[in-house]
Amino acid sequence: MSNSLYLGLVHYPVYNRKNEIVTTSITNLDLHDIARSCKTYGVKTFFCINPLESQNILMSKIKDFWQTDAALKFNSDRVEAFKILQYSKAIEDAKKMIMNQEGYDPIVVTTTAMVVDNQIAVNDLVEIQENINRPILLLFGTGGGLVKDIHDSVDYTLLPLNGVDNYNHLTVRSAVAIYLDRFSSEKYRRNYGYSSSVRKGKS
Repeated sequence: MSNSLYLGLVHYPVYNRKNEIVTTSITNLDLHDIARSCKTYGVKTFFCINPLESQNILMSKIKDFWQTDAALKFNSDRVEAFKILQYSKAIEDAKKMIMNQEGYDPIVVTTTAMVVDNQIAVNDLVEIQENINRPILLLFGTGGGLVKDIHDSVDYTLLPLNGVDNYNHLTVRSAVAIYLDRFSSEKYRRNYGYSSSVRKGKS
């Protein structure tokens, strides 16, 4: 059995600002920052999911550079992060790759800033994975977020991230980092039984 974590950055089908279903473009900054977060928190593969061949070519050029000797000399940490980046044309293709690698279908979980059906907290997801012991594919939407049909078709959707007021417009890069940190912290707490405490400063 497997308790591996995988992540997918979805560029289609997602909404734009007019609530239309579109395909968004891959951005260099998303690839860099999300790959680094994924590597930091033990994500096995970071799937960049986009159906357009032109976008596959673009991502391949970026990734190819970070496999060169020049890149290794420039920033070896970023080279390590890009090793887990993988292109996928569709969510179903990413699921098949995980199945082939792990031997088990992944638990598919979406994220959204909206309130939708079947939403769970991060600690619930950790408990589900521990009980079922299958890999997780955590999906994030670009643009205006994943379309409703995707949320309806997956196993679970995580509760939105809440700030201090009604403003809720994080970048996808920020949302990825926050969710991964919460997931990792909850797994650590369950495995090692730690509790957070305030350290007293010197008087």
